[in-house]
Amino acid sequence: MHPTEREAAVADYTAKRIEEMEAVYDGAFVRARAALGVRSFGMAVEDLPPGWDGYPEHDHESDGQEEVYVVLRGGGEIVIDGERVALDPETIVRVGPGAKRKLVPGSDGMRVLALGGAPGEAYEAPEWSKAGAAAP
Repeated sequence: MHPTEREAAVADYTAKRIEEMEAVYDGAFVRARAALGVRSFGMAVEDLPPGWDGYPEHDHESDGQEEVYVVLRGGGEIVIDGERVALDPETIVRVGPGAKRKLVPGSDGMRVLALGGAPGEAYEAPEWSKAGAAAP
């Protein structure tokens, strides 16, 4: 194989350990999207300590974003419009833009991968989610 052909075959990927990624809020919000260079959807890792009640209830009515939550470690609940839904590594939850949601970690805490984007829209990362930006 000619050397330039080999160079052209280099795979396009980024691999990083979560611990190597920039985090804000005392490590609770990991900027995984920015760390990996993802441009087509939002993505963050959220490390919530046991019993913590500080996760903000919010919706995405204004930007039309739906979110998917995947527990990587631990467990707890997500409260969606007042309904409590168990979250664990075997359960994946999608929440539509207009529904209010709040993560509630259990006694072991919870590490969650949160993915988001607005259906049919090009993703635009909010300034606060970019590497080096001040936390909101």
